[in-house]
Amino acid sequence: MLEDTNVVLGVTGSIAAVKTVELAHELRRRGATVRAVMTDSATNIVHPWAVELATDGEVVTEIGGGVEHVTFFGEDPWGDVLLIAPSTANTVGKVAAAIDDTPVTTCATTALGAGIPVVIAPAMHEPMYDHPGVLEAIERLESWGVAFADPRIEESKAKIASEEAIVLETARAAGDRPLEGKEIVVTSGATTESIDAIRTLSNRASGTTGRAIAKACYVQGADVTLLHDGPNVPYATVEPVESASKMVAAAEERATDADALVSAAAIGDYTVEKREGKIRSGQDDLSLELTPTPKLLDRVRERAPDLPMVGFKLEADANDEELTSAARDLLSRVDLSLVVANDAGAAGSAETRALLVGSETTEEFRGSKASLGTRIAEELVSVLRE
Repeated sequence: MLEDTNVVLGVTGSIAAVKTVELAHELRRRGATVRAVMTDSATNIVHPWAVELATDGEVVTEIGGGVEHVTFFGEDPWGDVLLIAPSTANTVGKVAAAIDDTPVTTCATTALGAGIPVVIAPAMHEPMYDHPGVLEAIERLESWGVAFADPRIEESKAKIASEEAIVLETARAAGDRPLEGKEIVVTSGATTESIDAIRTLSNRASGTTGRAIAKACYVQGADVTLLHDGPNVPYATVEPVESASKMVAAAEERATDADALVSAAAIGDYTVEKREGKIRSGQDDLSLELTPTPKLLDRVRERAPDLPMVGFKLEADANDEELTSAARDLLSRVDLSLVVANDAGAAGSAETRALLVGSETTEEFRGSKASLGTRIAEELVSVLRE
C-alpha cells in the first residue's frame, strides 16, 4: 500500500504520542520508509531513541545546519508525504497560520509551500477539538488540500484515529488517486435471512474481499459506499443491510448516482418466511419453504443500463474450464466489465486463488485478498478511463 513511499512522521506533544512507535512500525509494514521529526514537547512523552528504533533512522528534534525541512520538502524533496500524528490543537492552529516555530510546523510550512501532501491525525481533549478556532483552522487546512484522519470521540476525548485509518489516509494522500471524484459502490459479506426471532439462514462469507476492494478503491481516491452487515469503517460510507432483499434494494438505489459497482457479497440464493417468536425446540418434523431471492446484478442492470459492474462467481469443486465457462455466462448475460471466479473453498480465508475473466482475457490471480482488492481497483481504473 505504501511501497516506495517516503513518509516524514511529525510527532507533537499529545499523550497519543505513546502510540507513535507502533504507528511507525505499521507504516513500515505497509512498505513505507519513515523518518521522524519531533517537537520538544513530544520528546517528553516518547523518547527519540524509541522512535529512532521504530523508524530505523535518525530522528530530527531540532532544525539545524542540515536544514532538515529543506532536505525533506525542498526543491529535490526526500519526502513524499508529511504525516503529523498525533497533532495537538496548538500544532493545527500553527500550521493553519503558517507559524513554524517547531521542527514539525517548519516541515509543514515547507511541505505546503512545495505542494507536497500533508496528513494530520488530531488528538486532544474534546473541548479543545470543538474550539471554534481549531475547527476554523481545520476547515482552512482542508481547503488547502490537507487530509485529516479524523479522531474517535470517546470519554470526552478526541482520541487519535486507528492505525488503519491513518495508514489509509497517508496512502491516499501520497498516491496518484486515479479514481478521484468517482463514486464506487461495493457489496460485501454474507446476507442473513431470519427464520424466527432467534434463528437465521446465512453462509460462511467473511466479507474480507469486499472490504479489501472498498479499501483499495478509497486509497485510489474514490468515494466508496459499502453495503454490508458489519461495522463502520474509516474508508467508506457504510449502509447496513442484512437480508438479500435489502442488499438488492440498497444497490439499486445507490446505482443511480454511482460510477461503478462491485458485487462481492455472497448474497443468499433463498429466503424464508419469518416465523413469529421462536420456533419451539424438539419438534420431530419441521419444514422450511425456501423462496429464491432477487439477483442483484440483474436488478441493478435494469436500473442502470450503462453502469460498469464487476461480479463474482463462486463454484464448488469446479475446474478452471468450468469456472471460466460459468464466469463468461454471467459476464455476457449481465454485460459486466469483469467477473472474478473462484472456488467455494476461498470463503473465510485470508489467501485466495481466483480467475479474473474479461470479455477477451482470463487472468489467474494468487495471493492475499488485500492484493486482490488492489487488483480489482486497478481494473476499475482501466474501465472508467475507457
